[in-house]
Order: sequence, then C-alpha cells, then structure tokens
Amino acid sequence: MKVIAVSTSKTTGVKKTNVPSARLIINHGLEGDAHAGDWHRQVSLLAEESIDKMRAEGLDLAPGDFAENVTTEGIDLASLEIGTQIRIGAESVLELTQIGKECHTGCAIRKAVGKCVMPTEGVFFKVITPGEIKPGDEIVIC
Repeated sequence: MKVIAVSTSKTTGVKKTNVPSARLIINHGLEGDAHAGDWHRQVSLLAEESIDKMRAEGLDLAPGDFAENVTTEGIDLASLEIGTQIRIGAESVLELTQIGKECHTGCAIRKAVGKCVMPTEGVFFKVITPGEIKPGDEIVIC
C-alpha cells in the first residue's frame, strides 16, 4: 500500500496539482491546500483503482483530477471503518472521519460520464500526527 501522488490546490472546486511533497499539519490538513482547515475533512484520499474505473469509461484522468489530496494504490479505502488510523511515510498519522461525500452539481466528471467515484469511494481524514508526505511513501493501517 503506497502513495501514488500528493496534490494541492489554492482554490476549491478545481482539479488539484501534483506536488513532489507536502506537509501535513495537525488538525488542519495539507499546508497550502484550499480544503485544509479545522474541520473533519482535512485530507481527501482516493485509490488509483477507483480512478481506473472512471478511465474505463473513456476518460483521460490523472491523480488530483477528483480534487483528492492523496492518490493511493493497494488499499481498499472505502472498506475502512470510521476512526481507523493510517500512517503515511515515517511519521504522519491520519484518522478516517468520513467515507464518500455528496457530489456537487458542477462536477465535471459527473457531467462527462453521468457518475463519479468520490461520493462512494473517496475518503476523508483528519491529521493526528504531522509530517511530510510524498509519492512512494508506504501506507500502513495502524
């Protein structure tokens, strides 16, 4: 189980840009990301396997296109239970707070193919232990 991409954006409602690394801030989220803040959806994760489902619909998609902060590989995120903690890299610990979300009406993916994976397969975490994360980091369920 590992990180495929780390992505941030300065505003909400847009695709995120892949970055070489990012700092997770306790009770906040990814430093510099528009979705960060003192709330329960500080960091969003989506599996590469979920993105592949949408690619099978004919879409050309990259990590961050669903506005997820962390794209993962090899972990069934939607099967985790609320309260589950994961460690990313050497030190960062996150706690699962929400599975799925309501798809907003302006979602470009939903408009293109009539469905989107974020409402059922995107997951949200709060930061318990801060640290730097980057593509290639191992993900461990605590």
